[in-house]
Amino acid sequence: MFEAAELGHVIDKKTFKEEVTRLRADLLEAQFELREKCGFPVIILISGVDGAGKSETIHDLYDWMDPRYLSTQTFTDPSDEESERPFMWRYWQALPPKGWIYVFSGSWYSLPIARRISGEIDQALFDQRIDQFNRFEAMLANEGALVLKFWFHLSREGQKRRLRSLEKDPRTAWRVTKESWERLKTYGQLQEVASHLLRMTNTPWAPWIVVEGTDDRYRSLTVGKMVLDALQQRLAEQHERHYPVAPPITHKIDTLDVLTALDLTQQIEKPKYELRLARAQGRLSELARSPEFKKHSLVLAFEGQDAAGKGGSIRRLVAALDARQYQIVPVAAPTEEERAQPYLWRFWRRIPRNGRITIFDRTWYGRVLVERVEGFCSEADWLRAYAEINDFEHELSADGVIIVKFWLQISKEEQLRRFKEREQIAFKRYKITDEDWRNREKWDAYHRAVCDMVDRTSTGAAPWTLIEAEDKNFARVKVLETVCERLEEVLQVVSPAAAEAAPEEKIVRKTDEKKDKKQ
Repeated sequence: MFEAAELGHVIDKKTFKEEVTRLRADLLEAQFELREKCGFPVIILISGVDGAGKSETIHDLYDWMDPRYLSTQTFTDPSDEESERPFMWRYWQALPPKGWIYVFSGSWYSLPIARRISGEIDQALFDQRIDQFNRFEAMLANEGALVLKFWFHLSREGQKRRLRSLEKDPRTAWRVTKESWERLKTYGQLQEVASHLLRMTNTPWAPWIVVEGTDDRYRSLTVGKMVLDALQQRLAEQHERHYPVAPPITHKIDTLDVLTALDLTQQIEKPKYELRLARAQGRLSELARSPEFKKHSLVLAFEGQDAAGKGGSIRRLVAALDARQYQIVPVAAPTEEERAQPYLWRFWRRIPRNGRITIFDRTWYGRVLVERVEGFCSEADWLRAYAEINDFEHELSADGVIIVKFWLQISKEEQLRRFKEREQIAFKRYKITDEDWRNREKWDAYHRAVCDMVDRTSTGAAPWTLIEAEDKNFARVKVLETVCERLEEVLQVVSPAAAEAAPEEKIVRKTDEKKDKKQ
């Protein structure tokens, strides 16, 4: 795969100077147009063998372009905070906003390559990472990002000569370390791993460009021209690119679906409600303080019909928790900063570290609900969102995040009753807006969107729990008990409160059964 990068390309000094004069002017013009339009972000990955000129090329890009709108992102071993979050978390934090160019010196590829060479991960896990990166870069491309990936190559002898040359020069000797020479010993392994990785991640939306690193002028000029060509081509395009990643929606021919199948008549009488609520809160409190929970984090996602009782359920839930342990994130329309980033960026940045809990009041599912129904995004955007959301939740779950998702459902008649009640109660009036009344007119459209959402995103790692919320007592207890059951399942522990409650719960069930028989 690297043969074309071992031919000995050389650019003479005169030609280089003439080419760079034109290149600098064109790069600055393209960069200015990018800033003016703010239409898309640019991500440039600089990877390759030691001594192939990665840092020199980055320096040249800063010299040729306006450095105020360039930023270099460098990644070494993960910090403690980064290690307690999903693998991709720190890379999401480093994504550029629209109109900016970010150069990644080291990227999401660096650590898996190093760990594969050292034998810390096997081929199967390495290939899982590769699949993850392909989906991530497809998402970036569909969100409008221009992704350019450069791999700087040297032959084994070329790398050895390069390191010796750098070591002799006092101005560059500091760049050659003991680790540089140690990595030269694993040159063959690097070529094998890198060849496999480049072949598997060389996609239409984020292709690899292999550059020979022997001659400084050839290398830098090649990268500069490739960046310029890609920028000019994207700036000249009249419409956005979309890579299809989801099958179309198929409509059902009858009225039976996951929402109409719910029994909204279920209730819990107040005495029983207070008993079960207290027990569930006790269980949750114990589970959140469990030593096993310190190896995980918890994400609770609340969606539901307007006035279905999300806020009340959340308040009963956090009453069982230490306020220092959780954060509630109310999700509204994205800010200007958030609109300049990929859709899921604002949710990735809120993912808790181990031992912590984040509760989302409205979630990333807004794209396939309100944005779909109201036309705030294109059909291509919300169709591909199902796969991107599943990927997002799979990545969280694979790295120890426990995800519990709730949809709270009420009838259209009950929603109307609650809307009118809110208008009559002073401290509840703030909850009802013109937007709520307008959304009622699209009840059927939202109903279809919710059913599609559940069908396409209820997975083994992050299943949906549908809450019959016509009776608030029933909904609040079911939410709490579901969280407890999910935590006990993952942590493989049973809280003392749950063990103590079991016999009494049986008595309650028997009493209910006797009542049913008498009726």
